[in-house]
Amino acid sequence: MAKLGKRTRAAREGIDRDKAYALGEALGLIKERGTAKFDETVELAINLGVDPRHADQMVRGVCILPNGTGKSVKVAVFARGDKADEARAAGADIVGAEELVAEVQSGKIEFDRCIATPDMMPLVGRLGKVLGPRGLMPNPKIGTVTPDVTSAVNDAKGGAVQFRVEKAGIVHAGVGKVSFTADALSENIKALVDSIQKAKPTGSKGSYLKRVSLSSTMGPGVKVDLATIAGE
Repeated sequence: MAKLGKRTRAAREGIDRDKAYALGEALGLIKERGTAKFDETVELAINLGVDPRHADQMVRGVCILPNGTGKSVKVAVFARGDKADEARAAGADIVGAEELVAEVQSGKIEFDRCIATPDMMPLVGRLGKVLGPRGLMPNPKIGTVTPDVTSAVNDAKGGAVQFRVEKAGIVHAGVGKVSFTADALSENIKALVDSIQKAKPTGSKGSYLKRVSLSSTMGPGVKVDLATIAGE
């Protein structure tokens, strides 16, 4: 077993790894231990009672965090003509059509979120093998294929978090920064958990939300009592 460093040992002190803490107490422990030289991201991990290998148990969606993510998001929009102008006016960082498709195909991906108008999807569809593995492929189910590019750009810039269950049945997502107040983080967490609950697939049987934990980028994980976040 690898030997833990001094900083890691200190961060873990005072945390009962078998206890599920109330949300407010868990956030206090996370904030106390978020002592890196940068503003650490607070991350939520939820273990769901689903098997994503089955199509009817896939969980994905988007949530607008009420207090934002605290992260600067670079947004690319595939659009032409008036819609391209609309995207630029909304604050999109990169806007283009065929030339942007060519850039992405060449491996130049300098954005964190990708939006497309419906008429662009025949072109953008060619990028599935490039954008898909990075979780960047536009999808109408999460509002990133839309004629309303202004709202889509504003949501992406303002705190929209996309979530998708991984093979092990776990959803990971950033819910803010350590510098946020505990109340702001709590509101963000409850909003995200509510969105995940609403995305419960028809194929899910038994307990849906099984376990949840919080951590900061460089800090230890803290188990959270589900009853203090949401009820099923």
